[in-house]
Amino acid sequence: MADVARRAGVSVSTVSHVLNKTRPVAAATARGVLEAVAETGYVPDPVARALESTGYGTIGLAMSALSNPYFSSVVHGIDRHASAAGYSLVLADTRDERDTELKAVGELLRRRVSAVLLAPSGDGAQALSYADRVDVPVVVIDRFVPADVDQVAVDNAEPTASLVDHLASIGHSRIAMITGREGISTTDERRDGYRAGLRRNGIGHDPAYEAGGDSSEEGATAAVRGLLALPEPPTALVVGNNRMTIGAMRALRDAGLRVPADMALVSFDDFEWADLFHPRLTAIAQPALSIGEQAVSMALSRIAAPSLPPRRISINPAFVHRESCGCPAPRSG
Repeated sequence: MADVARRAGVSVSTVSHVLNKTRPVAAATARGVLEAVAETGYVPDPVARALESTGYGTIGLAMSALSNPYFSSVVHGIDRHASAAGYSLVLADTRDERDTELKAVGELLRRRVSAVLLAPSGDGAQALSYADRVDVPVVVIDRFVPADVDQVAVDNAEPTASLVDHLASIGHSRIAMITGREGISTTDERRDGYRAGLRRNGIGHDPAYEAGGDSSEEGATAAVRGLLALPEPPTALVVGNNRMTIGAMRALRDAGLRVPADMALVSFDDFEWADLFHPRLTAIAQPALSIGEQAVSMALSRIAAPSLPPRRISINPAFVHRESCGCPAPRSG
C-alpha cells in the first residue's frame, strides 16, 4: 500500500479510503490511486485472506450494460458452462468506462477469482496489465483488442456490410447508420463494415448519414431525429445494436413513419423477441450463448495450462431475414 501511495503521490490513508470506500475522495485523486494500483499489481492482503476461501473456484466477469438482452444471453452462457465445470460466477459492471472497468477488475482480483472474463471499454490495457501482474488469466470477450491474450468475439465488419448489401439489392441508395459508443472496437468495426458495403455497391459515403447513437435507446432516438431533419433523409437505416434499435423505432413512430413502408430498418443484434415485432426485425444474430461458453472453455484451459500461446476465436454471426427491411422473408421449409 505504501508503494501505491508513493506512486500516486498521496498518503497511505488516502489509498485505504479509495480501496475500501470509507471516505469520499476527489475523482482525480481516486483515478490516480487506481492507476497506481494497476501499475503495481497491488492486492490488499487482509481482504485477500478474508476472501480467499470464498473466492476459490470462481470466474470473474467484467462487462458493461448487464441489462442489455445480448449481454444477458452471454452471461447465461458463461454461467451455465462455468457451473457445469464446478465454478461460480462473480459479476462486475464496467459501464464501458475506463476508470470503472479498472475498479471492477480490481474488485474481482481482490476476491481471488481464478480467471477474469473482460469485455473491454477500449483497449483494456490497464485492466489487462493489472491482472497480468497478479498472474490471473484473462479472456477478452465480445471485443477484440491489440494484446497477446485469449480473445473470443464475432466478426463485425463483414456482417454489417451484408446488411448494406441487402438494402442496396432492394433499391436503397440513401442508407444511413446509427453507430454505437465511440472508443469501442465493435463500433469501429461495424462502421467500417457499413462503409465497405457502400463502396462495393457503388454508393457514395455521406458523413451526414452516420449518426452516433452512443449504444443507447436515447442516443439512437436523437440520432434518428437528426437524420429525419436532413434535406434528403435516408430511406433505410442500419442500426448498430439492439438497444439502439428500440430507440430508432421509437423515433420513427413518433415521426409518424412506418417500417418498412416509409423507412427500411435492419439491425446488428437480434432479440429473443424480435420475431414479435411488427414488422419482424431483419437482423444480424450473434451467437451469445456460444460466445459465453467459448470464453469459459478458454479460461479453464488457460488455468490448466498457463503456458499455452494466446488464442483468438472469431465466430460468424447469422443473417436473419425477416420483413423490416422491406421485402418478404423467405419461407422456411
